[in-house]
Amino acid sequence: MLSASPQTNRQAGAAPAKSLHDESPMAIDQVGSLAAQVEGVALNFDNIDDDTASSTADSEDEISVYKRMELNGELKPEPFLQENPNRFVLFPIQENEVWQMYKKAEASFWTAEEIDLVHDLKDWNNLTDNERYFIKHVLAFFAASDGIVNENLAMNFSSEVQVPEARCFYGFQIAIENIHSEVYSLLIDTYIKDQTEKNHLLRAIETIPCVQKKAHWALKWCDSRRAAFAERIVAFAAVEGIFFSGSFCSIFWLKKRGLMPGLSFSNELISRDEGLHCDFACLLYSKLANKLPESRIHEIIRDAVSIEKEFVQDSLPVELIGMNSSLMCQYIEFCADRLLHALGVSKIYKVSNPFDWMDMISLQGKTNFFEKRVGEYSKAGVGVSAAEQVFTLDADF
Repeated sequence: MLSASPQTNRQAGAAPAKSLHDESPMAIDQVGSLAAQVEGVALNFDNIDDDTASSTADSEDEISVYKRMELNGELKPEPFLQENPNRFVLFPIQENEVWQMYKKAEASFWTAEEIDLVHDLKDWNNLTDNERYFIKHVLAFFAASDGIVNENLAMNFSSEVQVPEARCFYGFQIAIENIHSEVYSLLIDTYIKDQTEKNHLLRAIETIPCVQKKAHWALKWCDSRRAAFAERIVAFAAVEGIFFSGSFCSIFWLKKRGLMPGLSFSNELISRDEGLHCDFACLLYSKLANKLPESRIHEIIRDAVSIEKEFVQDSLPVELIGMNSSLMCQYIEFCADRLLHALGVSKIYKVSNPFDWMDMISLQGKTNFFEKRVGEYSKAGVGVSAAEQVFTLDADF
């Protein structure tokens, strides 16, 4: 059970998250008058039946039924979102799971300067036109998407959430997303020499329809006036856990062929980071007092999967780099099921991972450290207790 105490705004005994690796139209100004008619009704999202939930429209001009309940005060108090007088002081740590997620992110810090692109240009020039076209558009989506994630973090989540441990993670995530954005921009700047084409790719949200559709979906879920906090947490978990999955996989496919080492290494680091960000979203969702009905979570995830399938099958077909689009769609479904499991609900697709080699991504530490920092490297001492750092001669080995 979540504690609703305004003194601590903390949660006690929440079950840990599993690991991952809108309804009739209503104008904004009508909501206030509707809220005034409703007093102190303690409801929960669980009170909504599946038919009502499935009729929840996603139009950006409509307010979700769950947001209306939030505005009307029909939900239980949400400890993580309640005013917290202790939010300016970090210690004592109250949310240890959240804090450990932050320390894990901190230990994995890296910078754009660690990516060596010297050998990529030779491979780039030897790629087919189709392969170059594919990579350009994947990078264009990535370059834009990290900015959208940061917009949501800076404008919404980091100010809405009142728990200092979570704010630490969001602050660090913003910094890491900035590094991702820098790297993608550097990759485009390195590979593309024509300034007009370069500008076209860097402004992909405005210039490239297939990128525009994915970005528009993510931007829709940035609107805190029209969607409940729980819905937005799930949607952005989908952005990082589903929208990125096909593109990450396609770049790892190039690595399998021994191509583009700089691009491949940056993909290792960034995919690891995004996996952690997705895990964090699932952890935070597990600590919410007001969880969504399973049908609503399924609705959001199905929508994201549909858009991502269109991206890899029609808009930017993976056949361009020699991959099978049907298997890629299955992989996206597999990633969606994995996310659903981490959110604590049933799977939809129940498919296996069609790419065995993607299971090996977590085992990237076999390279010579003195040749190249490996993607799973973490900073020494971060996340290790003081006692564990003491030198001793009688340790057991």
